[in-house]
Amino acid sequence: MNKAITDGLIFMPPAFENGLDVWSSGDGTPGSPTYAGSPNAALVPADQDFSGCLEIIKTTGTVKLRYMGDTPILPGCYLRIRARVKAMSGNLPAVRIAGWAGAAAGAHVAGVVETGPSVQLSAYGKVETVEAIVGTGSRGGVDMSWGRAALLGHFGLDLTGPNGGVVRIDDIEIEDVTGAFLRDLIDWVDVRDYGAKGDGVTDDSAAFEAADAAAFASGRSVLVSAGSYFLNADVTFEAPARFEGTVVMPANRRLSLTRSFDLASYAAAFGSEEEGFRRAFQALLNFVDHDSLDLGGRRIEVTAPIDLQAAVNNKTSFATRRVIRNGQFDVVDGPAWAPTVVTSQASYSPANERVLSNVVNIANVAVGSLVTGTGVGREVYVTAVNLGAGTLTLSQPLHGAAGSQVYTFTRFKYVLDFAGFSSLSKMVLDDIEVQCNGFASAILLPPSGSLFHLRDSFITRPKDRGVTSIGDGCQGMMVDRCSFTSDESGLRSQDRVSIVLNTNANDVKIRDCRAQHFRHFAVLGGNGNLLVGNHWFQGDTEVDGLRLPGLILAGTDVKSTITGNYVDNCSIEWTNEYESDPSFANQYSFGGLTVTGNTFTASDVAPWFAFLVVKPYGAGHFLRDVNISGNVFKALAGAIDRVDAVDTTFAPLNYASMKNITVEANAFTAVTQPISNPVFFRHDQAAAATVWTVAPGAYLPFGGWARNVEALVTEGPVTGPANERRSDMPYVEVQQGAAKQNVTVNWAAASKGRLHMRVRMDNPV
Repeated sequence: MNKAITDGLIFMPPAFENGLDVWSSGDGTPGSPTYAGSPNAALVPADQDFSGCLEIIKTTGTVKLRYMGDTPILPGCYLRIRARVKAMSGNLPAVRIAGWAGAAAGAHVAGVVETGPSVQLSAYGKVETVEAIVGTGSRGGVDMSWGRAALLGHFGLDLTGPNGGVVRIDDIEIEDVTGAFLRDLIDWVDVRDYGAKGDGVTDDSAAFEAADAAAFASGRSVLVSAGSYFLNADVTFEAPARFEGTVVMPANRRLSLTRSFDLASYAAAFGSEEEGFRRAFQALLNFVDHDSLDLGGRRIEVTAPIDLQAAVNNKTSFATRRVIRNGQFDVVDGPAWAPTVVTSQASYSPANERVLSNVVNIANVAVGSLVTGTGVGREVYVTAVNLGAGTLTLSQPLHGAAGSQVYTFTRFKYVLDFAGFSSLSKMVLDDIEVQCNGFASAILLPPSGSLFHLRDSFITRPKDRGVTSIGDGCQGMMVDRCSFTSDESGLRSQDRVSIVLNTNANDVKIRDCRAQHFRHFAVLGGNGNLLVGNHWFQGDTEVDGLRLPGLILAGTDVKSTITGNYVDNCSIEWTNEYESDPSFANQYSFGGLTVTGNTFTASDVAPWFAFLVVKPYGAGHFLRDVNISGNVFKALAGAIDRVDAVDTTFAPLNYASMKNITVEANAFTAVTQPISNPVFFRHDQAAAATVWTVAPGAYLPFGGWARNVEALVTEGPVTGPANERRSDMPYVEVQQGAAKQNVTVNWAAASKGRLHMRVRMDNPV
């Protein structure tokens, strides 16, 4: 920094030989006396030490010499005034640099130091140099600190001490020496000043650490100036850091920016937002003094799946809360996103229900692969691979795959891939968007862990999957206030393949989310699920279009609540496809489900479409402890037959074991047959008969039998053929008719009239 160079300012006074009328014997202000014609001063054109100089005879206590020109004083600019002098004869005086501090309108700045260090002349003919530094700031090495009030100065020197001496003075020099104070003026320490080469080959780790220590001690920042710095050791910056150059590190080395922990700093450090994110995540899990990584609202262009365990490198498990927040991952198309598909023969035994054995070509099967084949349920994944034993561990049992067959293993490619961790807990993704652009899937959970939390985020246009669980890494997972947008909106619902999420473990909470046009919204394999306030819709423009399940509960005793959701153009399907022996064998069977306060809507669907479907994969199953209440069911552009159905592709339900089912207070619009349990049914008997056949079965949910009568009351008198009044008490018989959905009312004599009956399909307790 030199104002004479950068701003064209002139600090240097003219030489004495150009005239003494600009050199004052006073303070240098306008009107002060000059040395022009003075009897005590003369120009010496030639001197053996000076090419030209001013000779002064000291006759008074303090002899002043001041340049009368205005020398500017600028904030942050430091000037050195220097003069060479020598005594010629007489008494030996002392010499010092001096000046006059001027403010606005020619006022004097009082109370500041206006003289520099004094030098005592000690011999005749000996050249001495006197100098002083002036500036606005009070810094080490500044002799005259004048503050912000000073705008200009008149500089020169003073002769003090005994009178009678003759002194020669060389031309006075004033120069900008701000560069000498640069390290004090700026707030950074350059790594190059501590030995860093920046050649991309030399290990600069020690230099980085030394520069950080100096910066931290002085309260400054570290500057990594232009260059490529190879770091072959872990480096931690305790001071803030700024990167003009970039660093290169082996995968097993870490850069920890404890005071600049954000994506922008790491992207600058590694020259890439993608690599910067990997390195920042590596530091995040290595205790960088932060619990969260702020992406700073930046978009990261992702060219390949981010293997987050490989990025961390030194950890396979982690259980301390960490957050990634506030940014976007934007997928760039390329071959790295193509799913890996492997076909291989393997054997399955229900006795070892989560293992495929004797797997051919097992080395090519990747952890996280989707398993498909005969008898394999939806969303079954490879959780672990044991090459030595030739076995694969599965996320769920297979319902009908005993024996050997050829399976297909499809490994989707995910933007954020956590599958390399053996266990990962308390990971939070907050306020991010994963923009898959139809090329990639979004998030792959670890095989094990708990309390993964995705909140206030967007998963946009995933090619295959939004959030995939390949094991128990979804235990206690929370998905809150997220939006999922499909890349398949233009397809018929049955042609779509993408799925928002799946789970295998328990206690999953999905709240206030929105999902549009996927094949399925969620496939839930665990228990204790809570779905509240979501909207998932899967319609298309096809007339009488096929509608697939939006929510799939893939277990029997689900202990789950579905409330306050908007279920749009899809069904809720309840299956037991995750059982190696899907037939009932003293289990709890289909129970523990509450469906309350939801809005179900379908438009332009076939009449046989149903919102609630139970699909048993084995014989003997039944419903128990189910509550379906307070919901609204509405069909548009054509009515549907009913809202409930049993898919008997594999097996029917056991209606003789139904227990504690409540279906009540629901609203039906454009639904031909409403349902209720118990059902309040009115029967009119026009012709007198001893046996009245009451048929409430169409109202009973899921094809249930008329198993119990809770109440029976007649409306008005019951009369005989001649209208004679009957007063006997009838008895009922349940489970009548071929479908066992009728109730017969038996009278002592032929009777006619109207009665009301409450009929149940279940045993209430």
